[in-house]
This record gives sequence, structure tokens and C-alpha cells, in this order.
Amino acid sequence: MGGIFVNDRAVSLLDYYDIEVIRTWKGRGAILCESDKGLFILKEYNGPMNKVHFQDALLNHIKEAGFKLSESILKTKEDELIVYDQDRIPYIVKSYFEGKECNNREPEECIQAVQMLAKLHNCADLSKWEGLSSQPVFRIEKEYDKHNRELKKVRRFLRTKSQKTPFEIYLAKHYDYFFDIALQIAEEMRYYIDNEKNSNREEFPIVCHGDYQYHNIIQTSDGMALVNFEKCIRDDTVRDLYLFMRKLLEKNNWSQKIGDNLLSAYDNERTLSKEDYMKLYYRFAYPEKFWKIVNFYYNSGKAWIPNRNMEKLEKLLAQEKERLEFLEIIFHK
Repeated sequence: MGGIFVNDRAVSLLDYYDIEVIRTWKGRGAILCESDKGLFILKEYNGPMNKVHFQDALLNHIKEAGFKLSESILKTKEDELIVYDQDRIPYIVKSYFEGKECNNREPEECIQAVQMLAKLHNCADLSKWEGLSSQPVFRIEKEYDKHNRELKKVRRFLRTKSQKTPFEIYLAKHYDYFFDIALQIAEEMRYYIDNEKNSNREEFPIVCHGDYQYHNIIQTSDGMALVNFEKCIRDDTVRDLYLFMRKLLEKNNWSQKIGDNLLSAYDNERTLSKEDYMKLYYRFAYPEKFWKIVNFYYNSGKAWIPNRNMEKLEKLLAQEKERLEFLEIIFHK
């Protein structure tokens, strides 16, 4: 087959690999490659240099543990994970899956995605890998403390601003409600973590995907595959489950049925403990969406505030009753 080449400078990096390139074409921010050894994707690598080795170790480990449909990082002829172009921009080459993204409007696909997540966590124990200690442990309580300091700063900014836009007036009107919840949940969660008995939270030997969302889950002819492990991180496994569920629940007005079905699907593959439910509760209870809206507003140009900001805030307020009911019914059974 004749070659269809794009971005010749980047494509030339494929010469560093022990593959015979058949053709290349543009993908989403990357270059796709058909070769004699299968499909690959060439993309810029934006993470820390030591992280790619951690990522590679995780991917090799979960494959050996039985999680077959995940990407792999291809090593060069010189056994390197990263290659550099002439401007010293780092790139990696990974295996690529043909298929479509998980449809987050299709309940059955979402159930399958959560089952796959549980299987991933069952295979992702790196406790015996010596390189684990080199990776920092994520602390959700510190993250929420940081968010709350940012929320406090923006509240002060809004209160002292004389000329407010309609969005800023609307935001200021509802600010204290969400800010008070943020402070309360962060305090309760820190108390719970500090007093959790027999906790192994210092270890976090099971590594999370870190960005478990529908666009990283691919439906292939062989089943669901998982890609884009660049944000893999040492954190509690509820991190992945929470992220996937929150996005889905926001799109479905915090449907209790959907929430129950997803939790049951995960639990059937990997048992959720009472502690897991508590940690999930605190993550769902913290008003993260509100913080995201505030953070985007404060860190973007305030002279022009997109209408989308107002729409997101209005939707957040419209769903608040359903969110609180979801928390009460799902986590206080």
C-alpha cells in the first residue's frame, strides 16, 4: 500500500522503531501509523520524564496479570521509551485500537466500562514493584484544602469588585451556599481519614488510571480496550470510579438508578467496602463542579465571560436538589 504522509518531521521519528511503516495519517493531535506489526499512534509526550517509565511498568504489569486490552508503549531500536525531534520535543509511540469511544448515553456500555474498571483495579497492584516508592501519593484532602483556598480568594475578589457582570452577580448570589458545603465536606473528610482505623492509605499499591472517562474507553471487535494512561497515579481506586460516575450522573440529572447500577456492576467484580463507600460519598459530596466553574472564570479573561459559564452554573443549581437526594439515598441506606 502506498504511503500517505503527514507532518514529515514527526513521521520521520518512526525510523527509530523496529517496524515497517505501511502508511500514516493524521489523528486527533497525533499521527496514526499502520505497520507490519499492527497499528500505532505517535504523539507528543507532555508528562515528567520519569513518569513514562512508571506508566510502562504499569501497562506491562496489568497485561501480565490478565488485563489484555490496554495500550502498550513501543520501545525504540535502542530500547528507549521516548524519542525527540530536532527541536527536542519528546514523543512516544503506543499501540492503537480501532473502534469507537464508549457511548456514555448507552447504559449497557457504561455498565461494561465499570466492570472493566474493576478488572483493571484487580490487576493493577504494584506493591511488589520497587519503582512504586518513587511515585508521589495523591492526597484528596490536600487537594480539597487547595480548592477551598482558591474559592476563598475568589469570593474575596467578587466581594470587592464594584462593577459586576450579570454572571458575577449571579455567581456572588449563590457563592456562599457552595463555599460552605466545600468547607464542611473537606473538614468532615479530613476527620474521617485521620481517624480511619487500620488504614493502609499510606501505601496505595493499586495504581489508578487517573483519567477514566468515556473517550479513553474504546469499543473494539475484541471487546472494550483502555488507552491514555498518562495520568496514572497512586491514589485510592475510588478516584477512577468517581470520575466516570460523576460525568455520567451530571448528564443524567443524578439518576439514582444509574448510580446504583454502576456501583453494583463494579461491586460484582471487585467488592466495595464500607470505607470505599465513605470515600466515594465525600468525593461526590464535595462541590467539585462549582469549583471548576469558579476556577475557569477566575483564571480566564474576566473582561469577556462566555455564556457557557452562566449555562453551567444554572445547570448546577438546577440539579442540586437531585444531587443531594442522590447522596442521601445511595450513601445513607
